[in-house]
Amino acid sequence: MSTTPVSTETAWVVYIILASDNSLYTGICTDIDRRFSEHASGQGAKYFRGRRPLRVCYQESYPDRSSASKREWQIKQLSRQQKQRLIDLHAP
Repeated sequence: MSTTPVSTETAWVVYIILASDNSLYTGICTDIDRRFSEHASGQGAKYFRGRRPLRVCYQESYPDRSSASKREWQIKQLSRQQKQRLIDLHAP
């Protein structure tokens, strides 16, 4: 569910993961499958040490780390309701 088409070779992904406590975690990476596995195994962010990642519910692709980091920051500033609207607007 990418909103910006970018070559997958150099793409950075901004993602939102739904956690087992129904919270939403936002991050960036270059390989979403690998990063989700890291979160699930406890090797990712400390955020998931007290909860489990359930699924990636949103993602956007960017051509470089800088633009992905800026978008990550923007999403992190959103309220829970605003994040949920973003997810709902881009649902398949």
